[in-house]
Amino acid sequence: MEINRLQKLLEGVSAAPPGERPADWLRLLDIEPAADLKADLLAFAARRREVKAVTPADLKTVRAGRLAALRNELTRQGLAGFLIPRADEFQGEYVPPRAERLGWLTGFTGSAGIAVVLTEKAAIFVDGRYTLQVREEADGTLYDFGHVTDSPPETWLLENLPAGAKLGFDPWLHTVDGLVAIRQAVAAKGGTLVAVSPNPVDAVWSDQPPPPIAPVVPHPLAFTGREASDKREKIGAELAAAGLDAAIITQPASLAWLLNLRGADVPRTPLPLGFAVLHKDGTVDLFMEPLKLVRELPQHLGNGVVVAAPEGFGPALDRLGLARRRVLVDRGSAGVWVVDRLKNAGADLVMGEDPCAMQKACKNRVELDGTRAAHRRDGAAVTRFLAWLAKSAGSGKISEMEASEKLAGFRRQNENFRDLSFDTISGAGPNGAVVHYRANARTNRLITPGELYLVDSGGQYLDGTTDITRTVAIGTPPDEARDRFTRVLKGHIALGAARFPRGTSGSQLDALARASLWQAGLDYDHGTGHGVGSYLSVHEGPQRISKIPNRVPLLPGMIVSNEPGYYKTGAYGIRIENLVTVVRLEAPNEGVPELYGFETITLAPIDRNLVDLSLMAPAEIAWLDAYHARVRDTLTPLLDAETAAWLAEATAPLATIKTAV
Repeated sequence: MEINRLQKLLEGVSAAPPGERPADWLRLLDIEPAADLKADLLAFAARRREVKAVTPADLKTVRAGRLAALRNELTRQGLAGFLIPRADEFQGEYVPPRAERLGWLTGFTGSAGIAVVLTEKAAIFVDGRYTLQVREEADGTLYDFGHVTDSPPETWLLENLPAGAKLGFDPWLHTVDGLVAIRQAVAAKGGTLVAVSPNPVDAVWSDQPPPPIAPVVPHPLAFTGREASDKREKIGAELAAAGLDAAIITQPASLAWLLNLRGADVPRTPLPLGFAVLHKDGTVDLFMEPLKLVRELPQHLGNGVVVAAPEGFGPALDRLGLARRRVLVDRGSAGVWVVDRLKNAGADLVMGEDPCAMQKACKNRVELDGTRAAHRRDGAAVTRFLAWLAKSAGSGKISEMEASEKLAGFRRQNENFRDLSFDTISGAGPNGAVVHYRANARTNRLITPGELYLVDSGGQYLDGTTDITRTVAIGTPPDEARDRFTRVLKGHIALGAARFPRGTSGSQLDALARASLWQAGLDYDHGTGHGVGSYLSVHEGPQRISKIPNRVPLLPGMIVSNEPGYYKTGAYGIRIENLVTVVRLEAPNEGVPELYGFETITLAPIDRNLVDLSLMAPAEIAWLDAYHARVRDTLTPLLDAETAAWLAEATAPLATIKTAV
């Protein structure tokens, strides 16, 4: 490998997340390195990833300096302000270090949000998951805080943007639909929304990492259940039938599913970053850094896929436009840059839905069997952790971070384990009320008796992706917490036991999970369920269960989470999460030709010590007893004798527990 290519490879590897398998990138070398060289290369990459520790006081100064530098750059470019979303050019939830512009500037580390920086004022807007976190991480003397729906950026701009001002945005980082309200607000002030390239944040981010380079590998048919060629040809035929010449694939998860690829360019999700053009004949032009491709990949892709460097993507869009092709672009994920490039080149643009999304969401038999197997192994790991927690946490000496690492250790012992599916949420007492809390050296608390402990975690396995939340009482729980937990449990059961006709969307079912909380004047400010991929993203669309209207019907094979919760700021958090898959049921009469329900695939005990039986209906008690019997019967053969004995007690029928009390 020539020196320039090796240098680029090492820099890119150092800018990719190390994950659980930091030596995998060595597959990208032309030769197998000797042991001493291998050690040197791994050490070099590790050193490059190291982040210099900065004290909180210094960090406050650093971030104020970054904001001042950005304002100077905006002035130089003749802009009154700039939008900084937590996004990259692929519009994904997880982004590589290079794209962490919002975090670099403000300190906010959540997975969704946007900052607006003006000459004199600035603000950060987040959703309900991050209202507490953003105030802990960002400097309130530098930024106003807003809610993306209750007090959105466009409202703030109407109050603060100078009349006639130019507001800049990076066209790679926004969708057309995502800018509609902001564009209207800017116009109402007599201003102009201006596409800016290069990004002004990049201009002042002197040590910004390069694009990541991590191995892109084939995902075997034993896990995918379908050949990539079959997927390409089927979707290509659907494009042709709709009168379309091509579709632009801008979501890496769709690209990975379509071509049976997996990568490691972003944290906790096996995504290879790249773009693709899928033609109506089923052929694909794939635009991806060639250094990322393992040696066996060309044979896996076959003759129907042509690989080119990322720089070729723009010219490929131009060629589609010059040929006046009718091109499908996903309105929810394609950046403004892609849309404008096609329009300007003369393409007949059709703004629609990603053609891979629904087929990816509706898992085939092989994928479903795989995820069930992954959940059995994962459930055994979680059960070993809960048994350990029951034995150890009462001492008051176990910290949130220690507990999180213990759980990760159990998962690492599992077959097909590749990574966690997200950074574990390990929150004791008041930290559990921070919906997407991440324990760190500054916030780390001991898990102490008399508190609730919330742990939300998951694993990435070759045969499936898991996501589970359990809330555990450490010692004797307060009566209020038992009431809230039981109401959350009632909602969880109501949703898990739901039966619904074909065509029902998650939005129509969301109220089932909230009804018991609503009766007590309570609620939670996050969605009830998100789709989950098959060794892909733990948050996958287009299906979801939420108060936010969603027209996508729940169909057999879809996997979605069932996770109602309740959060009392400064006290505790409660969430109960299982993954379920949509299954076809026998219709009760001719009036319902197709009836669907949920099969719960997550297997781990739910803490009975937090259940207030006086609030539970007989059918709800029967549901929990049946679920626990299934957990016990399925997991016991996978456990050691001591853990199996603990599980037998933890899953005993509620009536037995009531009698014992």
